[in-house]
Amino acid sequence: MTAPSATPSDTTAVSRHRRSAPVPPYRAALALGLLCVLATVALALVVHAHPERPPFQALDDRWLRWMGGPRNGVCAALAAVLNWFGGPLGVIVPGALLLFLAARKRWWSLLYLLTSYLVGNMLVVQVLKHLVDRPRPPHPLVRVDHGSFPSGHAAGTALLVVVVGALLVPAARRPMWWLGGTLFTLAMMWSRTWLHAHWLSDTLAGAMAGAGCGLLLWRAFAPLLLRERSPANRDTGVQEP
Repeated sequence: MTAPSATPSDTTAVSRHRRSAPVPPYRAALALGLLCVLATVALALVVHAHPERPPFQALDDRWLRWMGGPRNGVCAALAAVLNWFGGPLGVIVPGALLLFLAARKRWWSLLYLLTSYLVGNMLVVQVLKHLVDRPRPPHPLVRVDHGSFPSGHAAGTALLVVVVGALLVPAARRPMWWLGGTLFTLAMMWSRTWLHAHWLSDTLAGAMAGAGCGLLLWRAFAPLLLRERSPANRDTGVQEP
C-alpha cells in the first residue's frame, strides 16, 4: 500500500507556512551583540589611555554642566527612583524572575539568566571598572563605588531589557518591548549623569556592555531555549513563542 502523494493544495499550504513563519530574532543578536561589545572595548581602550582626560572629556564636561539643574522637583525624584531601581530593586527583579523560571521548570532559561548576570554585571562591568580606573565626576549626589567607567546601573538595565525580552515577551510584541526598553535605558543613563555619578560616556559604555552580553548569550543559548519550548511549537515548526 503506497503512501498518498502530496496534493498541490498541501504543497501550497506548506510553502505559505514557511514564508509566513517568523525569522527568529536571535539570529540578529550575534551581529548586534558583537557590535556593542566591540564598541565598548574600543571605548574602554580610549579611556584607559588617558583616564583623567580622554579625547571626549570636553563633551562629558558640557553634558555634566547641563545636568546641573535644581536638586529638587520632578527630575530629582525620578533620578532617585531610577537610582533605587538600579540598586536594591536591581537585585529584586532578577531574583523574582529567577524564582518564576524555577517554578515553571524552565531550567535553560534560568541558566541563561544567571549566566547573563554573572558575565555582564560581575565579570565585564567590574573588570572594566578596575582596568580603566576612571575617576568619577566631582561631588556625586549618591553613594558610589570605585571606578566610573562603565556605568553598572546602565549595564544592568540594558541587560535586563534583553533578558526579559528574550525569555518572556512574545516575538510579535518584541518591537514595542525593544522600544520601551531603549527609552527606559536612556532614562537610566540620564539619571546617572543627573546625579553626577557618571560621565555621559560611562553610561553609553555601560548600556552597550549590558545589551551586548545579553544578546551574545541569547544567541549562544538559543538552541537550548528552543528545546525548552512547548511540544506544540516544535511540531508546527514555529520557533518563537
